[in-house]
Amino acid sequence: MRVVLAGEGAIARKHAAALARIDGVEIVSVAGGLAVDTAAFAQEFGVGHWSLDLAECLAQDGVDAAILTTPTQIHASQAIQVLEAGKHVLVEIPMSDSLADAQALVAAQEKSGLTAMVCHTRRFNPSHQWINQRVATGELTLQHLVVNTFFFRRENKNALGKPRTWTDHLLWHHSCHTVDLFQYQTGVPTVSAWAQQGPVHPDLGISMDMSIGLRSENDQLCTLSLSFNNEGPLGTFFRYICDNGTYIARYDELIDGNDQPVDLSGVVVGPDGQDLTDGIEIQNREFFAAIAEGREPNASVAQCLPVMASIDQMERGLNTVGVSS
Repeated sequence: MRVVLAGEGAIARKHAAALARIDGVEIVSVAGGLAVDTAAFAQEFGVGHWSLDLAECLAQDGVDAAILTTPTQIHASQAIQVLEAGKHVLVEIPMSDSLADAQALVAAQEKSGLTAMVCHTRRFNPSHQWINQRVATGELTLQHLVVNTFFFRRENKNALGKPRTWTDHLLWHHSCHTVDLFQYQTGVPTVSAWAQQGPVHPDLGISMDMSIGLRSENDQLCTLSLSFNNEGPLGTFFRYICDNGTYIARYDELIDGNDQPVDLSGVVVGPDGQDLTDGIEIQNREFFAAIAEGREPNASVAQCLPVMASIDQMERGLNTVGVSS
């Protein structure tokens, strides 16, 4: 499987590392935004071709698919470009920053018949998979998902501390992880969604703090707080309050409500029989497996469209409590 990797930032590095652990997959070209950074990235990961033109990268011999880790604002247009070039596409979260663009991407996938998947990595982390497997068997029923997404980003820099050429967003990007995870773990539609935001940053033009509430068709709740103003432990923490226990997930780790580690061995097993622990690697393996097997992947663009509808609903009702579908 010959792959174009678009983007040369922090998340692109995680994808490159994950792809190196998947047999039969080769990055043949890097499509970047900055020449110096793209050239350095290609050299570091041993990729023989790079360009600032995605079309040139897609035109390399034998390219099968592209993974997009580019700025949010061009996710949908680039994903559609990849599909129209006859290639499969895995696009970083979110698939777009508007409902209309997400709908256009889903339509492009349906027209092409190719695989188009979104990097909703939380679906694939062993910690969240452990919960999902027990919900599926009836051992657990989720009652309330309480989530903190905390960063310190008062300057427009990425996770590597480098200046960004685009502006991140709490609602369209960071809440997207949790809105999707809530719908995935409950297995039913979200029927109520509201959001409130704090003051808009005078330079970045975005709100730095946000509160979100969701309710499922079965009256399960999700409470999400997000901040770019937090000084302290960074990242996202998920507290699953269930009928039969409480569990806290942080990326690929899981503890119970009494701070005892949960054994995640055997939750996701690789082709060699060894446990897989990296969510991005597991997610990327699903992408390539779906292509090889000719099936819809977990986290296809079509499956994730209701998430974008919920976020659109929240954006339209910002600072108005009780907006319902």
